[in-house]
Amino acid sequence: MGNTVTCCVSPDASPKLSRARGGGGGGGAAPGPDRWADAYQAAAAGGGGGGSGSAEAESGDSDPGGGGGPHLQHISDREFPDDLALESNPSDHPRASTIFLSKSQTDVREKRKSNHINHVSPGQLTKKYSSCSTIFIDDSTVSQPNLRSTIKCVTLAIFYHIKNRDSDRSLDIFDEKSHPLTREEVPDDYYKHDPDHKHIYRFVRTLFSAAQLTAECAIVTLVYLERLLTYAEIDICPSNWKRIVLGAILLASKVWDDQAVWNVDYCQILKDITVEDMNEMERHFLELLQFNINVPASVYAKYYFDLRSLADDNNLSFLLEPLSKERAQKLEAISRLCEDKYKDLSKAAMRRSFSADNLVGIRRSNAILS
Repeated sequence: MGNTVTCCVSPDASPKLSRARGGGGGGGAAPGPDRWADAYQAAAAGGGGGGSGSAEAESGDSDPGGGGGPHLQHISDREFPDDLALESNPSDHPRASTIFLSKSQTDVREKRKSNHINHVSPGQLTKKYSSCSTIFIDDSTVSQPNLRSTIKCVTLAIFYHIKNRDSDRSLDIFDEKSHPLTREEVPDDYYKHDPDHKHIYRFVRTLFSAAQLTAECAIVTLVYLERLLTYAEIDICPSNWKRIVLGAILLASKVWDDQAVWNVDYCQILKDITVEDMNEMERHFLELLQFNINVPASVYAKYYFDLRSLADDNNLSFLLEPLSKERAQKLEAISRLCEDKYKDLSKAAMRRSFSADNLVGIRRSNAILS
């Protein structure tokens, strides 16, 4: 998911065969340990939902590398329904447009059109731009996103999902009337009022703060949420948004973090919910995802940069600071470390072609620090 070149270069190729023989280990921006994918896939195969993977295991197909054991098909190689094309699903394919960004464009265009017609001034420009003498950077990167800014962007994406939904398709397991999160009585018209962005942000921020989750987990949460809406063909609406978001956070925290938060820990945060309810919701969530919890590095990066675009369109600026001499030295050290790693990998990959060795050499330029 992050340590193999072909997963980003050729989406149709399957670089995961070596993981069945003990290879693997995430790296960079590739979210989630592979052991969770293997565990959930094994559960799918044992529960009758394994598809072609379980059929191959029962037939006793051996590993082509001569390992002698049965070949367990990776989760990303499983067959998908005919009406669910992989290339059109943004949570699976890096070239497909994210759903939340498409839904937000309608509001962005209308806002710009209204400002133009009414001659509304954009006001004082607060965005800072770099110059020859000063470079402004923020503390959010694709590998280490800023937690507060990322949660704001993710909750804004959820807000646009709810506001610009196509219909109100839902399932009983996510309905807050059937499975309330608190002891307070749910109003009869609970499904009529869309939550605002601040309400969604407070709900998600409370969970992330209490469970001490990371910003990367928030991005994976959004990936699982859109994957659920696509696979299960449902909509996130006022009646189900809390339980869908909670289920996505629960699953993302287990996939991303090595020391994940247990279901009983969420019951300490949401004191009126039971462990049995959490377990049932998690089980249904996984079944609706067809046990596909794989998030390629390219998909993760796409969601991160689309969230940055969403922030720019809605004036959610990231905190910018001038590049200091100390931080420039740190960035230069990190850059050289990455160059050395890339150089070693390139030489290993081009070992058979000695004539191309000079093409993979990387020239270093000293940073000018004033």
